[in-house]
Amino acid sequence: MKAKEIRIQKALSEAGFSSRRKAEELVKEGRVRVDGRPAEIGMKVGPKQIITVDGKRINSGVKTKKYYIALHKPRGYVTTMDDELGRKNVSMLVEDIDARLYPVGRLDMSSEGLLIMTNDGEFANLLMHPSHNIKKIYRVTIDGDINDEQLTALCEGVEIDGRKTAPTVTKVVLKEEKRTVLQMTLSEGRNRQIRKMFEIFGIGVKRLRRIQVGAVRLGVLRPGEHRPLTKLEIETLKSQA
Repeated sequence: MKAKEIRIQKALSEAGFSSRRKAEELVKEGRVRVDGRPAEIGMKVGPKQIITVDGKRINSGVKTKKYYIALHKPRGYVTTMDDELGRKNVSMLVEDIDARLYPVGRLDMSSEGLLIMTNDGEFANLLMHPSHNIKKIYRVTIDGDINDEQLTALCEGVEIDGRKTAPTVTKVVLKEEKRTVLQMTLSEGRNRQIRKMFEIFGIGVKRLRRIQVGAVRLGVLRPGEHRPLTKLEIETLKSQA
């Protein structure tokens, strides 16, 4: 019986090397080779073929143990596995795990909170696909106050980068003399979206912390700590997507 062949993107994903989306980028950049020849998008490979990325062989024919991790990303870390500028990155926080994990989505360097990491490319693609609208909840601390008109605009959506944001659920949690704390629920994840939304009103964000992704809560995890997702959390995330 002929060994089952799969597309190169899926092979990289199943080997725990990258998500399918990232795998496509690697192939397009000419960094992937199959049996010494440059790989092409969509080509099929078998378990006996030698696949390399940047000259390093991956175990395409070996089923890799899947990891699903909830990490509390601290401020000051970039959400990449390698950083050409030498900045602290989230890979440093999961070095105790014997697998190459990659983040599901992003948190900018100045933000903190819940970041899901995995080596399951199918799972990552499911959660990150724009049409699946996995809800994310943030605790946002801003300078000064916010009025009712601005709050309504945030809920209905505002235009950033030439496109209106999807509606949010935004409510005030705490008001003090020099700061206001809000809770925001978003169904999309555009680059620096929350910060840009407040910039429209000339409001500065002092602290931005993601406290929930789908069914997964940050809970009592301290900055830099991580824990495995429960089976229920994994299955619930899949069903929510």
